[in-house]
Amino acid sequence: MTRPLLQLTDVTRRFPAGDQEVIALKNVNLSIGAGEFVAIIGASGSGKSTLMNILGCLDHPSAGSYRVGGRETRDLDEDALAQLRRERFGFVFQRYHLLSHLNSVANVELPAIYADGLEAERRTRARQILSRLGLADRAEHWPGQLSGGQQQRVCIARALMNGGEVILADEPTGALDSKSGESVIQILHELNANGHTIIIVTHDEHIAAHACRIIEIRDGVIVADRPNTPAVHPAAACATAQARTPTGHTDHAAPHQAGAQRWSASVIRFVEAMRMAWLALASHRLRTILTMLGVTIGVMSVVSLVAIGDGAKRHLLELFGSIGTNTISIHPGRDWGDSQAEAIQTLVPADVAALAEQHYVDSATPEISHSLLLRYRNIGVNAFVSGVGEQYFRVRGIKLAQGIGFGRDELGRQAQVAVIDQNTRRKLFGSNPNALGAVILLDSVPFIVIGVTTDSKRTSGDTKNLNLWVPYSTASARLFGQHHLDSITLRIPDGQSSKAVENSVERLMTLRHGRKDFFTYNQDSVAKATKKASQSMALFLLLIGAITLVVGGIGVMNIMLVSVTERTGEIGIRMAVGARQSDIMLQFLVEAVMMCLVGGIIGIMLSFGTRFIFSMFVTTWSMVFSVESIIVAFLCSTLIGILFGIVPARHAARLNPIDALARE
Repeated sequence: MTRPLLQLTDVTRRFPAGDQEVIALKNVNLSIGAGEFVAIIGASGSGKSTLMNILGCLDHPSAGSYRVGGRETRDLDEDALAQLRRERFGFVFQRYHLLSHLNSVANVELPAIYADGLEAERRTRARQILSRLGLADRAEHWPGQLSGGQQQRVCIARALMNGGEVILADEPTGALDSKSGESVIQILHELNANGHTIIIVTHDEHIAAHACRIIEIRDGVIVADRPNTPAVHPAAACATAQARTPTGHTDHAAPHQAGAQRWSASVIRFVEAMRMAWLALASHRLRTILTMLGVTIGVMSVVSLVAIGDGAKRHLLELFGSIGTNTISIHPGRDWGDSQAEAIQTLVPADVAALAEQHYVDSATPEISHSLLLRYRNIGVNAFVSGVGEQYFRVRGIKLAQGIGFGRDELGRQAQVAVIDQNTRRKLFGSNPNALGAVILLDSVPFIVIGVTTDSKRTSGDTKNLNLWVPYSTASARLFGQHHLDSITLRIPDGQSSKAVENSVERLMTLRHGRKDFFTYNQDSVAKATKKASQSMALFLLLIGAITLVVGGIGVMNIMLVSVTERTGEIGIRMAVGARQSDIMLQFLVEAVMMCLVGGIIGIMLSFGTRFIFSMFVTTWSMVFSVESIIVAFLCSTLIGILFGIVPARHAARLNPIDALARE
């Protein structure tokens, strides 16, 4: 005796109902052979739909045995059951269950996607099946553009895509008019004639009369199982049905990549998941845009705030660089504000010479400064006059825009020459760019302008002072009458530790003075402290942007959870045609990552637009974009998609196919 294709032995199915149980099937025993045309009839609530779901491996028996081709289904995991549905069964639903965002061809080829079929081959096969069912001219139409009968034929074509050895039709004519219903039944007869096993579940005895075998179920129990001779079929056809070879399975076998590498199949599934995710997102544009908005704002905030922080840090470093961050100043007294500092007159030019000879000093300059009346022709203003050495401009990192500085010769002969800054040049000479050779008066003492410095940036932000520099010997003898120095400034060679140099300077000066009657001011330590503060501020801004990004990610998770609820029917359809749990999870995860990636790209683009707005309000520095921050933001958006997409993806993958289909 030929082994039956489908065999149920003492199958019982119970469902929880509060504190009690509802028994849908009771000790059902049923065998169906290959090539049979069977109708399962019964009233609503009789258990016929539950029986069909178990036959199609959409549901599990609570007790008993169900074998498909001799294979026990209770020993199979979810992926193995999905493989059975994909390779053995084809479903024809009363409500068609077509995906609205896919056209006819895409709906038909859906089972082959989960069978790892190549796109070109499955697309060709889908068109061939549609053509055989008289839908060649409707291949590119959407479900909403098809009549009920046409949608049902598309559903039948989908059932045949992977071969459809067993066609399970649940009330296939229930939503059709009589003419369309007859057409569907005729197609089922033709499929049966080609060797497909046809199982119809219906409450309509007229539809059941087309089958060769009628099984009646009542209150979960099979009460009748009788052969039938349909008027449209010869008796011999039913008598020899089980002897037929199921040519439909061989004729319609889906193109599989026999012997293909596992990684190749994984790549195909991933590519298809991306394509289906894109179609799903494009079909709900408004929801997709609103979901991406949170991630877009988050990424834009991260990139923009990091750019603002980097710009501020670079601005501060430029400011310190303009006055020399590698300098150490020596001042009389114990610290700033020492009331005894004016009485200490021990800083002298000989100290400068001694310091300049040390290997840890690049250059040194004395400084004495006072505010004096500056006059040129009929213009009289107060200016800050500094007497300095020939190395002053090197120590301070000040460059000359015009002319030259003074050297040892000018210092030795107490030359009455001066270098002025741009503010002084503009104040005294207006639009005339050439101030060289002009004679100016400092407290009635004439000086010749020999140089003009470039505009300098000072950390104090005070750029309104008028500054002049003259040889300190001239200032001491001809202007101030002061032989001691106000301060000494040293430039540290590159590569030297500023702290070590500072300690060496203190030891030398203490030895020379016999006591420590001075204090040092290390500009590098201030620069480092400012840099550290700017980094802390940048980190604070980054955290603000990160919080925004996390909030956007939570929004993605919420919307995706809502999307899973809305698309429960779609998930059920995909599971019915053979999608694995991993396929469902991958699709929803790819959708979440894709939304976050696209939102991240838009956010990065918008962040460049914020530079224009920022420049309208802040002119002292500009935003600085770094490749690293953009890459980090891009990776963060991907990570957000994965982290916040995995929860809804797992929720979708764990849905029960029966419950999902019932909620379409």
